[in-house]
Amino acid sequence: MTVASATTAATTAATPAPGAGSAARAPRTERDVRIDLAAAYRLAALAGWDDTVYTHISAAVPGEPGVYLLNEFGLAFDEVRASDLVKVDVKGRVVDGSGRRVNPSGFAIHGAVHAARADVECVVHLHAPWGVALSMLPEGLQPTSQWAMRLYGRLGRHGYEGLALGEQERQRMVAALGPLDGLILENHGTLTVGRSVAEAFMLMHILERAAQAQLRAMAAGAGRIRAAPHELAERTYRQWVGDGSERDGDVEWPALLRRADRLTPGFRD
Repeated sequence: MTVASATTAATTAATPAPGAGSAARAPRTERDVRIDLAAAYRLAALAGWDDTVYTHISAAVPGEPGVYLLNEFGLAFDEVRASDLVKVDVKGRVVDGSGRRVNPSGFAIHGAVHAARADVECVVHLHAPWGVALSMLPEGLQPTSQWAMRLYGRLGRHGYEGLALGEQERQRMVAALGPLDGLILENHGTLTVGRSVAEAFMLMHILERAAQAQLRAMAAGAGRIRAAPHELAERTYRQWVGDGSERDGDVEWPALLRRADRLTPGFRD
């Protein structure tokens, strides 16, 4: 059974309500989000997820509904600093007065998700190697590893429609995402969302690892792989979720920030 085919059953039963367990969290400031987002770009570059100056990671600006931060077009991921991030609205208009350029594909995908999902702080869209390879498989991600089972029932699929992303396709993409945590964009790449930059980044890390493990196993076994049955995959996912008080990325993000400070300093500027 694919993750996509299990979406309806598993999401309804297992996904905590947006913001569950987050009552005690301190309010986010724009500076907090800028630093986390710049770190996410740098960490993505370190992981080999970047595609020269293409693909994007975006984050909503606290207290400014419909406004989010995006990288300036032309900057590589390993160059992005907190001050380089551009404020854009969901229509793709630069609203910070800087006049800086952003890639239209950045707001076509990211703007659609931010407009539809007020619970989402961050959207990660990549053309990372293992995720792109996974997007070519009709069966998608299988529950073949603990990484994959951590995402069980949390991903949808969106069919490839070419480079042009018109309004109707944006509506179809948002419908495919629904309340889920990400999408496999067929023949294109991957997308994850999160209630924090940390959550969206960690989900993408897990997805890329799960895709790599599955594809390597398929290559070694001539396409034959062992997948967990639905009941076991769902139980494993529930064990990861727990009571919903801890989000993906809560534990990992401080360590990842320390890694970014060591290996790619300057992102906080």
